[in-house]
Amino acid sequence: MNRSAAKWLSLAAVVIIVAVIGWGLSGRAQNSASADSARGAVLYAENCASCHGANLEGQPDWQTPDPEGVLRAPPHDRTGHTWHHGDKLLFDYTKFGGDQTLKQMGVADVKSGMPGFGDTLSDQDIGDILAFIKESWPDWERKLQEQRTEAEQTEGN
Repeated sequence: MNRSAAKWLSLAAVVIIVAVIGWGLSGRAQNSASADSARGAVLYAENCASCHGANLEGQPDWQTPDPEGVLRAPPHDRTGHTWHHGDKLLFDYTKFGGDQTLKQMGVADVKSGMPGFGDTLSDQDIGDILAFIKESWPDWERKLQEQRTEAEQTEGN
């Protein structure tokens, strides 16, 4: 291949890479823009705060299962592990419930106390609640959670 053709091929590759990255970022921005965290705060108070706390603090001793072996509601602020998970897992956990989501992941030995809200909340409602929760996280946790979401998308999970 001559030098001119190699230069054009390299330029084309760069343009394609930039376009793909831009397309991916614009999709994420659209999804974030469509979520309404103020509405999510109201929905959180109505549907989630009774277990996860009005201030996202979770149940006391949340890292220890209750006497029946059921996991307690964790905090959704930076002290919990919500930000350790990608958007798809958080969405599925909320919509379908913990037990069903864990079962789909092949996790059979954990009992979750999280009910599914798919019959109560729309997909938009769930997105709004997650946007509200994410707003409480400092930048570092938010960025790490975004990376987990990207990895989740790459893995096809």
